[in-house]
Amino acid sequence: MKLVQRNFLEKFLNKISKFPVWVKEIIYMNLSQEIDTGADLSYTFSTYKPALTYKGKCELDYKESNFDLNIYNILESCDNNLSISEIALNTFMSLEEIAGYFLFGVDEGYLQIPDDSRILSIAGFLAGKFRTGEYFLKTGNISQEQLDNAINVYEQETKENKKFGQSLISLGLISQKHLDLILKIKEDAKKRFVLDHNEIPKIKEEYVKKSDEYEKQIEDLKIENRQLRMQVEKLISMVKNNAE
Repeated sequence: MKLVQRNFLEKFLNKISKFPVWVKEIIYMNLSQEIDTGADLSYTFSTYKPALTYKGKCELDYKESNFDLNIYNILESCDNNLSISEIALNTFMSLEEIAGYFLFGVDEGYLQIPDDSRILSIAGFLAGKFRTGEYFLKTGNISQEQLDNAINVYEQETKENKKFGQSLISLGLISQKHLDLILKIKEDAKKRFVLDHNEIPKIKEEYVKKSDEYEKQIEDLKIENRQLRMQVEKLISMVKNNAE
């Protein structure tokens, strides 16, 4: 069964691009206050376009492993050169779920290993493969020695009911802003985001239906008009005949 490429994000962005400049400025200013423009963590992963390996292409074509439909939908999306975000929108899955399938594809050799190591790190964090400390280790923000030391400190401070990320902050290894950012990304990755793509088709269908109704009414009026004309012509003919 072929996966239908819906291009919801492209249609959504095209719609926004047609907004007046002042409206787009308002959107930009509001978003810039919520997003640290220097942090491209989610952007790096969500815009990445996974590529099939030869093994992945064979599995997509022949489905010898008999995986669930989601995997084949994702492999087909990759074969169509879609980004992670487009795959999530097309399959109605969360970014967290896509990250899990993406890692599975890489581990099994169906997807090529990304050139940017951050992509695997972010995917692992979103999918729950890496915990907070492991994520910062993978991204090079902290060393193994610093992580081990933070774990020892954290284990001694468990009575304070402090999250591990806070221990990293108290040790000066990361900033509160950095921690808040990745936790926000991880939390949002659990949510399914469905664009309201049905609104335009419904409107179009309504217009088509109305148009069909109007065309039928016009055709009915034309028929009535022809019938009236014939009756008038008959009456005129009868009057002429009687006059003669």
